[in-house]
Amino acid sequence: MMQKLTAAQAIVRCLEIERITQAFCVPGESYLPIMNALYEHPTIRLTATRHESGAAFMAEGYAKASGKPAVVMATRAVGAANLSIGVHTAQQDSTPMIVFLGQVDSRFRGREGFQETDLERFFAPIAKWAVEVSSAERIPEIVQRAVRLAVTGRPGPVVVAFPEDVLNKEVTVRFSDPLRLSKPHPDDESIGEAVRLLANAERPLILAGGGIKWADAEDDLLRFSESTGIPVMASFRRHDVFPNHHPHYVGHLGLAPAKGIVETAKSADVVLVLGSRLSEVTTQDYALFSANQQIIHIDCDASVVGKAVVPDLGIISDCRRALLALQNQAQGWIDPSRFTQWREERRKVYVQASTLDWGGTTELQEGLHPKAVIQALIEELPKDAIITNDAGNFAGWLHAYYPFTEKKTYVGPTSGAMGYGFPAALGVKMAQPNRVVVSLSGDGGFMMTMQELETAVRERLSVMALVFNNAMYGTIRMHQEKMFPNRVIATDLGSVDFAAVARAMNAESMRVQTVDDLRKALRLALTKRSDGPFLIDIKTDPEIISVGSTLSELKKRL
Repeated sequence: MMQKLTAAQAIVRCLEIERITQAFCVPGESYLPIMNALYEHPTIRLTATRHESGAAFMAEGYAKASGKPAVVMATRAVGAANLSIGVHTAQQDSTPMIVFLGQVDSRFRGREGFQETDLERFFAPIAKWAVEVSSAERIPEIVQRAVRLAVTGRPGPVVVAFPEDVLNKEVTVRFSDPLRLSKPHPDDESIGEAVRLLANAERPLILAGGGIKWADAEDDLLRFSESTGIPVMASFRRHDVFPNHHPHYVGHLGLAPAKGIVETAKSADVVLVLGSRLSEVTTQDYALFSANQQIIHIDCDASVVGKAVVPDLGIISDCRRALLALQNQAQGWIDPSRFTQWREERRKVYVQASTLDWGGTTELQEGLHPKAVIQALIEELPKDAIITNDAGNFAGWLHAYYPFTEKKTYVGPTSGAMGYGFPAALGVKMAQPNRVVVSLSGDGGFMMTMQELETAVRERLSVMALVFNNAMYGTIRMHQEKMFPNRVIATDLGSVDFAAVARAMNAESMRVQTVDDLRKALRLALTKRSDGPFLIDIKTDPEIISVGSTLSELKKRL
């Protein structure tokens, strides 16, 4: 049926048809008509943020926690540039995101108008699709296509720019029916070949990535591993694809993993890769696999298979459909007892590497050891708490020692974006309001988006924010000491009382530097889950620079 609407109303109608319910923004005059159309809409929630990067990170975290995309909106070049870090994160993390941008009046294009830039060219390298709408009549076609592109194949961000003069035009338009998502199935012949390779292996390994999470295939992966006896390893920042306490879990391929965990991956003779793009980090600088290993790569997007590593067998399929097919054909062909020794040996290596050998409550001269913080989180948080994190060395202790025992309990940026953890946690909380949500940040990263504390207070989002405060850019300092010993420049930061800053924004907070105070803060935050954010400013010693070494040890080795 044809409808007469303004272009802005047509945009909102597209979102309604495609069942989009959440949008984030920093308001801008270039897209005020869209905001005005949302004012009348009962089912789409619009949340104003304090910075466009915060809005984009919230949308990215929301999508990971809900399984469906959110909209993020910003004005012309300046707002668009601010949120581009979130678009890049969504692209590298394969996260669906819909970005609406205002654009200068189409009559002024090409004259370097106020806040003008070519948004299509700007976003093309970091988005799944970037387009500028030149005709109001085409809005249903383009907007609904954008939503569908964001969620099909390898999910990702799409960017649609609207010239200011287009949004107020009245048009008669027709809308398509909502997307019925069809997921790719594997062919029987390829699945049969994969089963044959696994059945003939001596040391098979499953490497599971984000495609497992997007396909809701965690339970299917668990059943397949248990029925075949094949151990499972997680790709970078996908710890929660498989329960870490399960005897078949053998580790996480992240930044600087324990040597034994890397050796597990290198020792495998057949590797079944499920839903991973085999990133630089996961493949340890693309040097993980060798010619004497056979690689089976299964992914929902053909552009991913063979992009980083050429597999012996590539299968284009949704991970859940592939696991169901593998499970069906593997019955009677794969004897799980054949892999018992291999699996138990590699599990033992993982357990030794991930055991948190923190035996007491001794504090350091300048604050808490990060191991003490992780130990407190393990003991105080519910098992289904969702944890987000920023980039930074502090996350190394989380990755090495925190056991993710429940599915969909971790949200982290494979892009390594600073400033991600806290705003992403706000998006997660909006998607999962009944879950405990905890963000971990370093002081450097937290200060990049800490203005979103006000957003959390205003929206009454009870997120717990932990800040590891050592007054330095710790990761860069570590590399600086390795590459240019004793030539410290630009990595020391000033002392900030984040607890005081939080109170100034009407958020509750505590500053801690003992284990007892930390536990007290965690328990207090857990009891105030409906009252808004709770920040815990954790004083940590700059000497404890990384999981593997202290600053003094690093200098001594060099």
